[in-house]
Amino acid sequence: MRKGTIESTLRDFGLTEKEVEVYIFLGKRGALKGGDITRQLRMHKGQVYRTLKRLQKKGLVESTLEYPARYTAVPFVKLIDSFIKSKREEVEHIEKTKKDLLSDWEKISQTELDFSLEKFSVIEGPKKIFNKVLDMLRETNSQFSMASTVTDIFRADRFGVFDYVNNKHRKSKIQFRFLTQLSKQNLKAIKIFKSKLNPSLDFRGRNPSLGLTTFSRMAIRDNDEILLFISDENDQSSEKGKEVCICTNCKAIIQAYSGVFKDLWQDSLDIEQLIAEIETGKASSKTQIIKDPTFAKKSYYETVNSADEEMLIVTSSEGLIRLSKNKSQLEEWSKRGVSIRIMAPIVNENLDVAQQLLEWCEIRHVPLGYFETTIIDGHHLFQFRPSSPQTVSQDMSHFGNTFYTNDLDYIQKTKTLLSDIWRKTRTPSSDRVESITKSLKDPPKSLIGHHSLVKKTSFKRNMEYNPRGETNEKEVLDKIEKERKRSSKYSGNWFDVARFFGSSAAAVIHPPKSFNLPDMTVFATHNDEDSSFGAENWLLFWLWQKVDEGFYYVPVALVLDNPKTLAFRKAVFAGFPVENNILVVKKDEIQVRAKGKTLFAGWTRPIPLGFSEYIVPPSCLLFEGYGDVKSGMLTNVAPSGRGQERWFNSFDAFVSFFHPQSKYVGSGTEGFIERDAVHISIPPQPDMET
Repeated sequence: MRKGTIESTLRDFGLTEKEVEVYIFLGKRGALKGGDITRQLRMHKGQVYRTLKRLQKKGLVESTLEYPARYTAVPFVKLIDSFIKSKREEVEHIEKTKKDLLSDWEKISQTELDFSLEKFSVIEGPKKIFNKVLDMLRETNSQFSMASTVTDIFRADRFGVFDYVNNKHRKSKIQFRFLTQLSKQNLKAIKIFKSKLNPSLDFRGRNPSLGLTTFSRMAIRDNDEILLFISDENDQSSEKGKEVCICTNCKAIIQAYSGVFKDLWQDSLDIEQLIAEIETGKASSKTQIIKDPTFAKKSYYETVNSADEEMLIVTSSEGLIRLSKNKSQLEEWSKRGVSIRIMAPIVNENLDVAQQLLEWCEIRHVPLGYFETTIIDGHHLFQFRPSSPQTVSQDMSHFGNTFYTNDLDYIQKTKTLLSDIWRKTRTPSSDRVESITKSLKDPPKSLIGHHSLVKKTSFKRNMEYNPRGETNEKEVLDKIEKERKRSSKYSGNWFDVARFFGSSAAAVIHPPKSFNLPDMTVFATHNDEDSSFGAENWLLFWLWQKVDEGFYYVPVALVLDNPKTLAFRKAVFAGFPVENNILVVKKDEIQVRAKGKTLFAGWTRPIPLGFSEYIVPPSCLLFEGYGDVKSGMLTNVAPSGRGQERWFNSFDAFVSFFHPQSKYVGSGTEGFIERDAVHISIPPQPDMET
């Protein structure tokens, strides 16, 4: 049995991470004194002795009678036998008392459980996830839809999902829809797998070579329940890469993602048809890979310079900057009446360029992940891929391994898909995270990075920052660990220090007019168990309002799932609209979950925005971090008089707002994720007014 399997088994037995670590360590090293364990594991002395005490109570560790005592691990085989025995006894006891228990429950139960309550749950690990998929299949009455990668398809098959679907499909009228992304690399494997399925099963695919980004992975049952994969499916090899899913029965969120699935489904092909297309391809004389970057560049510019009607360009954030260096050519095309549409990730680094280019062409934001593509007059298509030779100059590297085709069927199909994406995106807003500080004498962006957003809030307008580069990732992690050792539960005394550990994300949202919602800023936070109030999820909504001498984002609504924090939050926000608009919800009605560079935030309750007439319906936000980690520390004094110190490792982020009416996509200039953070709330001095 591998170490990872043993650790997983011990956790299944009910051991904590630290208990697992100490038990395995003793199992390897034999009898050791507490001090030796402390030094070799580099754990805090008090934590080691508390862990040993708990393991002794559970019968997993024994100690000698000498002083100081030495500790040994109970043999693993003995532990397993004991666990099996206890579980058998539990089952036997429950079976014996089942009838009496049900009878007693009927006497005390006043109402039936309301299974219609909208809630969230988190599911971790492939086994639990695909067992949940099986449960969803068993409960399906009319339709089951699943969008997944080929890797997910094979995992689902190992756990019996498609055995069940094959049997059920023959005997029922349920509509099963399975969608995956197919390429030449996984073509052979999917053909073998497809041969095992019922031929009439509705199984479709999409070809990523068309330039489409990887789609959202999901499973939807009868519009009653949805399972969303939020972790990176490519990161399964490491212990940290444990698959994570969010499950909810929130109608509004299901409606939003059902729309996403519908779009994916309409843009897909029957799997057999797609296999045939990939295998045979189109006329080879019209399609080629141009490996010579010099020839590719020459061919590209000759073709675009001949444009008569239109160009549709999908490029990277850096590609947009490259385009800006050719303004004279853009101006010429514009004067000739050539319609130019450009889609690119709009980030802080290229927002000024995007605003300038709007003079000659239309520009819209798309997230990362799309192939750079240019379609000219509907007759020529170029796609650009990285060049592997290191000798190619920086200017030419963009053109290495260029894909070209004049296959009209392929071009039309790609154009239709990209035009559909265009309709769902928007022109980048000039109100970026950085620009909201223009009315203040702030430090330059080189000092504060994407956290300039918080400077424009009414709570943190007096924020001070460590200059960029003075704090690194390790220093932040060390600070977090140091504060964890100091952390204690909040006693209720306003003059106690409070510490909050976890992950956060923030976004400026500019909803389309059809949403009937104002521009707003949303902060989503998950605090873990070591925080002063224990674990909690909370959301804070801000609206742009006039305050004192200028305009700021003012907190208007707070949603939290830990009632212990209510009095503290009300005191912190005293005097602001949010003080009288705090919504305490159940744990399964709000979810904030971080995984690496991704953070999911969702809610199943409508959220009134305080004094305004607006109400945010049940929705969810997906933050997708990109680029290098940005570390920092900032401090300020809040209006309540409490000092605030925050250390963070963060990333710029793209933001997707899944609203019941539509999938709204925000640009990277308008969001960030704090993957690791500690917030230290320091009380005012006793003689200060609060």
